[in-house]
Amino acid sequence: MMIQQLFVNLPVKDLTRSVEFFAALGFTFNPQFTDDTATCMIVSDNIMVMLLVESRFKEFTPKAICDSHKSTEVLNALQLESREKVTEFIAKAVAAGGKTYAEPKDHGFMIQHGFEDLDGHIWEVFWMDPAGFAQVQAGSSNE
Repeated sequence: MMIQQLFVNLPVKDLTRSVEFFAALGFTFNPQFTDDTATCMIVSDNIMVMLLVESRFKEFTPKAICDSHKSTEVLNALQLESREKVTEFIAKAVAAGGKTYAEPKDHGFMIQHGFEDLDGHIWEVFWMDPAGFAQVQAGSSNE
C-alpha cells in the first residue's frame, strides 16, 4: 500500500480568521475544496490541512471536539530547511496572532520551537540535520 496524500482535519471556530492567520504564514488554499464551512490549506504537494468550522467537523466524528486551548489532540510538526527559517516562521506566527507555549529547544542536531494557532492547535516547527541525528542515534545504540 502506498499512501498518496495526507489530509489533516482540524476544527476551527472562525474560518475567515484562520485563513487570514495561515495566509500570513505563507500558506495557500485550494479553492476546489473551499466553501463557507471548510478550506483546504496546502502544506506541500501531498500534505493538506482541512480547516473545518466546528459544525462541519462534527459531521465526520461521533466524538466531542476537544477544547484545544485546554487539551492536546494532535501535535502538527513542520520541518523547515534551516534554523533561521524556524525562528522566522515562529515570529510570523506570533505576529499573526498565534502564541508560543515554550522556549525554543536546541539539541545540537535539531532546533525546535512551536506555537498555538488561533484555536489552540499546536504546531511544532523544527530543523534537523539528518547526519547529526544519525550520530546521536548511533551513540545511543552503543550504550
